Amino acid sequence: MSEPTLPDGVERREIDGERRLSTRGEPVYGEPTADGWRAWDPERSKLGGMLELGFETGLAGGETVLYLGAASGTTVSHVADFAGPTYAVEFAPRPARDLLDAAEPRNRLFPLLKDARKPETYAHIVEVNVDAIVQDVATRGQAEVAVRNARFLADDGRLLLAIKARSEDVTAAPEDVFDGALDRLREAYEILETRRLDRFHEDHLGVVATPK
Repeated sequence: MSEPTLPDGVERREIDGERRLSTRGEPVYGEPTADGWRAWDPERSKLGGMLELGFETGLAGGETVLYLGAASGTTVSHVADFAGPTYAVEFAPRPARDLLDAAEPRNRLFPLLKDARKPETYAHIVEVNVDAIVQDVATRGQAEVAVRNARFLADDGRLLLAIKARSEDVTAAPEDVFDGALDRLREAYEILETRRLDRFHEDHLGVVATPK
């Protein structure tokens, strides 16, 4: 079976004796490197896990991206290695400092110390009609965050979302959490693909969607 198509700028390279998902750029989190390529660890990245699992992300390379929940920059730094302008929203000051370090050698990565639940606070900065929203927000109301930020997404754009069940309700069954989140998402999005990410991230659901 052929491997899923990866975006331009994302390749499987031989690093430390094995073929690994990788992008070309400065290392950020101690990941192995070889010949300018840095391994993209799917166990530390929900989007990396989605690519490894063969999701049809719609990413081709060069897209304008809004990344919600950028944390210290582990995943968004890989995204900025192959995408176009990449707006990285992070609310917590401590990881945001690490995010600034990740952005230093990346002129396409724009860190924003903002709350993804309040898109009006960065609407004057982020372009409208972005090609993709990548979301990894570990808080209650993850679907609500995606719906509020749909305003930025182009009509044919993609939402690439990882829903963390335990962030919504640690006592509820993950499937019930996912069903509730998908119901909320469907108010603003058409769901194209869903799949559990348990191979890399326990009790997470990967979602690909496009605006209605």
